[in-house]
Amino acid sequence: MPHLGLACKPPWLNPPGAVSNSFGQLFRISTWGESHGPAVGVVIDGCPARLPLTAAEIQADLDRRRPGQSDITTPRKEADQVEILSGVFEGLTTGVPISLAVRSTDQRPGAYDELREKYRPSHADYTYQAKYGHRDHRGGGRSSARETIGRVAAGVVAKKLLHLASKLEIRAYVTRIHDISAPDIAKFPTLADVEASSVRCLHAATAKKMIERIKQARSEGDSVGGIIECRVRNVPVGLGEPVFDRLEADLAKAMLSLPATKGFEIGSGFAGTLLKGSQHNDPFMAKGGKVRTTTNHSGGVQGGISNGEELVFRTAFKPTATILRPQKTVDVHGKNTELLARGRHDPCVVPRAVVIVEAMTALVLLDHWMRHAAQNRTFKL
Repeated sequence: MPHLGLACKPPWLNPPGAVSNSFGQLFRISTWGESHGPAVGVVIDGCPARLPLTAAEIQADLDRRRPGQSDITTPRKEADQVEILSGVFEGLTTGVPISLAVRSTDQRPGAYDELREKYRPSHADYTYQAKYGHRDHRGGGRSSARETIGRVAAGVVAKKLLHLASKLEIRAYVTRIHDISAPDIAKFPTLADVEASSVRCLHAATAKKMIERIKQARSEGDSVGGIIECRVRNVPVGLGEPVFDRLEADLAKAMLSLPATKGFEIGSGFAGTLLKGSQHNDPFMAKGGKVRTTTNHSGGVQGGISNGEELVFRTAFKPTATILRPQKTVDVHGKNTELLARGRHDPCVVPRAVVIVEAMTALVLLDHWMRHAAQNRTFKL
């Protein structure tokens, strides 16, 4: 496979020659580890000192993400127990980098032997090989959703800081699986509302249909995708920058950095194109000495900056690429062949991705909050 670097040098001398693994500016995370490596984790840099933090707090969200939690997820059995390796002493953060690790215990790399030679359609196998000239074929290595463990763990820290600062709440939930959509829910949901069903849809009757659709796809050796909506309340005015670092742009980057994502929209999104300006504009009103809007087609962001209303956005996830059906593909020698994938995979990644969407939202908001505070010296816990 040709390498895209300078032809006169070996691939390992061609800059940059490495995968980007870090996210954020002032609150910065770097995730590490592969799907079937010994462990995965994250290093968090920029967390203030004296924040109370325990492994049990982090574990709660990791349990929402872990495999094998219901009959519509992958049967891979991983406890995903987190270890705090640095940055916390006597229950408080110390201000130095926080290192968190989760060891893998249910590895079956042999199930991926065929993938050493064959590329999975719509997966990262071919593009990784083309870009780097070397890849970890065991479950996709870094392209596996197991990498998101580090994001979820770091998101717990970010959510705690945001809640302490302003009682900010982030809630994501499933609104569509395949062609089954849930009705809109007016009230801000509780965590119990989201966790009431294994598919994490707020509408019970729709959730039942979604579960059956996922089971049907799995029985056919196939997969389905869907949409996650996220809402955030108690967002202060002023987060985001007006040009390249617009709040919605950074949220879009965060969501589209997740495995299997294919779309992002905020507020009215694409449906807003069907409205006229007189219908879409959010009128202002004075309420309790504060400026508010009477509608929220903007989704809580105007001019790239939060306006104090609820953040509302949606992320689209494609069907899982690895399916248990014969598919036409090519091998590493460029020859046409057929692939019948093995291993353990989610027939739908969407329910487990809910907590990952929340985590990435928290990471974006906290980083922007710290940048805003650095500019205005207003950040207090």
